[in-house]
Amino acid sequence: MVIANLSCGGTVSRALTNKHSRKWAFSSSHSREFRGFLARGTRNVEVVVGRCSLSLDNTRGFLSSSIFRHRKPIFSRFDSRLRGVQSYNFEESSVIEEESLPENLSLLNELNGTVSSGINESNSTLTEVPASTSQSKEAIDELIMLSLPALAGQAIEPLVQLMETAFIGRLGSVELASAGVSISLFNIISKLFNIPLLSVATSFVAEDVSKNARRLSAADEEEGAHGKSFILATERLQLSSVSTALLLAAGIGIFEAMALSLGSGQLLSLMGISRASSMRAPAQQFLFLRAIGAPAFVVSLALQGIFRGFKDTKTPVYCLGFGNFTSIFLFPLLIYYCQLGVSGAAISTVISQYIVAFAMIWCLSKRVVLLPPKLGNLQFGGYLKSGGFLIGRTLAVLLTLTLGTSMAARQGPVAMAAHQICVQVWLAVSLLTDALGTSAQALVASYISKDDYRTVKDVTHFVLKIGFVAGVSLAVILGVSFSSLAPLFTKDVEVLRVVKTGVLFVSASQPMNALAFIFDGLHYGVSDFPYAAHSMMLVGAISSAYLLWAPTVFGLPGVWSGLTLFMGLRMMAGIIRLMSKDGPWWFLHGDVNKAKVSF
Repeated sequence: MVIANLSCGGTVSRALTNKHSRKWAFSSSHSREFRGFLARGTRNVEVVVGRCSLSLDNTRGFLSSSIFRHRKPIFSRFDSRLRGVQSYNFEESSVIEEESLPENLSLLNELNGTVSSGINESNSTLTEVPASTSQSKEAIDELIMLSLPALAGQAIEPLVQLMETAFIGRLGSVELASAGVSISLFNIISKLFNIPLLSVATSFVAEDVSKNARRLSAADEEEGAHGKSFILATERLQLSSVSTALLLAAGIGIFEAMALSLGSGQLLSLMGISRASSMRAPAQQFLFLRAIGAPAFVVSLALQGIFRGFKDTKTPVYCLGFGNFTSIFLFPLLIYYCQLGVSGAAISTVISQYIVAFAMIWCLSKRVVLLPPKLGNLQFGGYLKSGGFLIGRTLAVLLTLTLGTSMAARQGPVAMAAHQICVQVWLAVSLLTDALGTSAQALVASYISKDDYRTVKDVTHFVLKIGFVAGVSLAVILGVSFSSLAPLFTKDVEVLRVVKTGVLFVSASQPMNALAFIFDGLHYGVSDFPYAAHSMMLVGAISSAYLLWAPTVFGLPGVWSGLTLFMGLRMMAGIIRLMSKDGPWWFLHGDVNKAKVSF
């Protein structure tokens, strides 16, 4: 008897993965049918590469009758909803019974030749792996399915902030300007640690999930090899990357709340808002109230990164939608009906932030253990190392944007109010394309951990093309409609006149903004945190130097041109990195066809 086994540790051919167990038995009386199957096999059986090996066991001669060799491999995959592990069991037995060893060897040689010829004929599948393979198509489809909910999630908060700006703008230009300065300060302190935590959590959780799935798959196969049945446990996953992110978020949030509340006066003075300014009192009150929501804001951002690591962009959308809908309801109630003014806007936002945070924690607790049984399992070292680079990067971004706000505030309340409207629209629309970057980050991190460079290359090319098209489309839409949208935010004639001069800044920079955000996601996906930090520091230094000079000569247009320069340099830094053959993107320029077949 000769036993031939076909084993695959990755993606399974459709010929094997139906719902029913199959047994293939071949005897001497069916040798013709078996040879016919071999002749058709290379045409009818799909060959898929994914850590897959073809092996032919040593020939063995037996004098006894038919002997079946059963094995029970377990093939695991991620469930798109629960992101757990599901197992599909099937029994496979291949028995070839012959009466003489020479005939067995002849049959085995024919099998070996057929498989080899099939591999040669399917060379483009095994060694060339074109971009049109099913793996790349699945990755691109997954990118689209991840981006659509992420797009909604990215759009919710900026749109709510626009509504907040519109409600405050109807109170007057002084209130709008004071809220704009306070929001800028809140973003500096809160996002200094939040954005690095979100980005690092996405990559670390995606890698942790992928490694955990491979460990479970290996354990399942070992159980099957010993003839033991495997039943998937319904227990929640224990991922140290998740617990680390949550603990860091809680600690950072408390620190930020104390810094914003206790140092609000000093921070406003640094922004150029003196004690004699009409903007001082409402700005300080607004900032103090927003500080209360800092812990919830930090935790919710970390949770968004965790869900992205699970490739789940839907759950954050539901939680963000529920929480922000509450703030939309509270804005007019507290601002106008309760006559709280800008304080009512701040209270509404804080309430919505805590609703979002608690909703996400509740959803996540159903999947994973939030706190690890041992503190030694936490990944503080990895987070601090990678996050340290991104803190420097985020600091460069926030200081540049804040410098622009400070230079605009020095132009007076009217200029500051106009700047606040333009910047809110600019960022809100730009962040829509950031959904592509965050989705690409999760996919790139997942496939990089599997050394699947071909798929990463295809995803990279696809997301950059879509990002450029989206940026151009947004530029055209804003160029046509921005002037008519401005009256929604204020009725002040002077403010509207200044806002209309910012149409070019808001619209023309969108293609650069789109590509800059996508490059950020790609850098994080390959854990290229040092370059992301160092390049951003250089870009921020150049842009800040320009911002210190241009507004003194050109006024508010100098601020906007400086921010446009900032985004353009960010885009160029991303292009330079991807064009480099020595960095983590080497596979974009070399041969990535590394499929191996072992016999």
